[in-house]
Amino acid sequence: MRKPGPAARVLPQARRFLQRRKRALLVLTGWSLLESAHTFLTGYGVARALDDGFLAGRTGTGLLWLAAAAAAALVGGAAVRGVFAGLAGLVEPLRDGLVRRAVSQALARAVTDPAGTGGGTAHSAAVSRLVHQTEMARDSFAGLVLTARSFVFTALGALLGMASLAPALLLVVVPPLLLGLALFVATLVPMAAAQRAFLDADEELSARVGAVGAGLRDVVACGGERRIAEDVGRVVDTAERLSRRLARWAGIRTLALGAAGRLPVVALVVMTPWLLRRGITAGALLGALTYLVQALLPALHTLMAALGAAGTRLLVVLDRFGTQEPRLPGDAPAGGEGGTEPEGGATPSGPAARADPGTVAAPADPGAVAAPADGATGAVPPAPHGPPQVATVPHRRPGTRHPRAAAVELRGVGFAYGPRARPVLDGLDLVVEPGEHLAVVGPSGIGKSTLAALLAGLLEPGRGTVLIDGAPARRPGPPGPDPRRVLLPQQAHVFTGTVRDNLRYLRPGAGPAEVEETVEALRLGPLVRRLGGIGAVLDPGRLSQGERQRLALARAHLAGAPLLVLDEATCHLDAESEEHAERTLAACPGTLIVIAHRLSSAVRADRVLVLDGTHAVCAPHRELLGASPLYRDLVGVAAG
Repeated sequence: MRKPGPAARVLPQARRFLQRRKRALLVLTGWSLLESAHTFLTGYGVARALDDGFLAGRTGTGLLWLAAAAAAALVGGAAVRGVFAGLAGLVEPLRDGLVRRAVSQALARAVTDPAGTGGGTAHSAAVSRLVHQTEMARDSFAGLVLTARSFVFTALGALLGMASLAPALLLVVVPPLLLGLALFVATLVPMAAAQRAFLDADEELSARVGAVGAGLRDVVACGGERRIAEDVGRVVDTAERLSRRLARWAGIRTLALGAAGRLPVVALVVMTPWLLRRGITAGALLGALTYLVQALLPALHTLMAALGAAGTRLLVVLDRFGTQEPRLPGDAPAGGEGGTEPEGGATPSGPAARADPGTVAAPADPGAVAAPADGATGAVPPAPHGPPQVATVPHRRPGTRHPRAAAVELRGVGFAYGPRARPVLDGLDLVVEPGEHLAVVGPSGIGKSTLAALLAGLLEPGRGTVLIDGAPARRPGPPGPDPRRVLLPQQAHVFTGTVRDNLRYLRPGAGPAEVEETVEALRLGPLVRRLGGIGAVLDPGRLSQGERQRLALARAHLAGAPLLVLDEATCHLDAESEEHAERTLAACPGTLIVIAHRLSSAVRADRVLVLDGTHAVCAPHRELLGASPLYRDLVGVAAG
């Protein structure tokens, strides 16, 4: 069965909406009748002034008729003022109803998807409907009511005026007028379809670009730039194609507008000899021309422009709001164990500081191992709008490290987000030994996440050198996973798959015993059992952010990379769970660098790097209490 179009879905709602507001419609009708009287007197007064006044030699009579036409203009001005006052009775209830519907839809989506698996796409669509599309519908509806009402009552006054002057005038004017209107109406349905397709493509493009921006670190880390560029490029091409299609229909609509607006005048001029032979007076012809040029055709132009633009836009926007209020589920999804979700937190600023989904394996050398195909190995099939697939990180221990290389070494590193921007890091020197546990602290936006991105090879320093295991952090060659390190960002990505697949995401070859060891080490047993066991399929929408982070931490633990960087990767955990996770990861072979969310992480570390924007200080916790005033202040704030 053919699916009904937007008009078939929206019109029943429109009828119910108008039926409930009969009083507002009566007010508009009353003021509009005055506008019809103004239109009638304008052309009729000109005709009578010419026939009964000036052509008959009675100048005073002619002036009186012109004065009556001028007085009608004053009546029309008062009518327009009354129309605007009555318009609020229709427009504001529509806007209020759309706002309620947008909020209800957002609440329903939030309740059914508490963890926000839709990401920025759902939030962007909700904000767009609440702000942009609601106001678009309000303005379009107001303009459409004004123009449609004006055309109907202006046409009524003009046609009655021509009929009163000479009925034969209608035979000349009405047919070309109807022809132009028919041509225009024929463009409305395809124009509405093109408008809807264009809005869909525009919203998809906005959502896709937002998703790419949020996961930019994943894209670079996994070498997905070309794939993402092609994916976004296809959406851009679609939006461009639909924009051209919309422009073509707009051109056809303009032709229809020209036909309806010019043909009646041309017909009146061409048929003037025939009309004169039938006894039509010069005054009646001038009155008919006045009706056409000053009243009917301007109102028709305005109506067709409004229907072609505001009308189709209103139809599409109302259809996107749906035909009924969404129902909120009675039971919200169960909350997750493992962590409170704070209302706020330290959020670093700058492009590199934006947390993105997923456990990221940073760019690597050309010899990195590629991800296996889907199957029992637990590889992740790429989702259309999710983060790109991360290749496998082999289980590598520090024993393969160069015997004299530091785990991390920064030599005079400087970085700024632009040639004239203030440096985020300036002349930073740092050496982190193999097996060391380093915490990085500092005010929000000071450059902690930028440092993590430099260590992961996601950013290239403006000056200086970043070395990982004695080699450049950002190696030349094709991007891919780097077996030397794992970066765990703040927003943990959990995909639809088994618990086992999620844990083995970075190391598909891990055996059952190793997986069980990781589950026990990070105390995930109760969570895994609640989810249905290690082989149970996860529904990401049923997990809290804390549960996601615990699974991602276990994924990093099982990966066993020589260097693990946690960029506020425990921010959704309670303090006890955070401490246990950090101590467990620090006890593993390899080096641990923690971008601290709480100052307690610094107390547990072997050394603490304090970034304050001018110079960095790195020392054990107790030494820093005496050496760094900023660190003392941070510890004092945390203790207070």
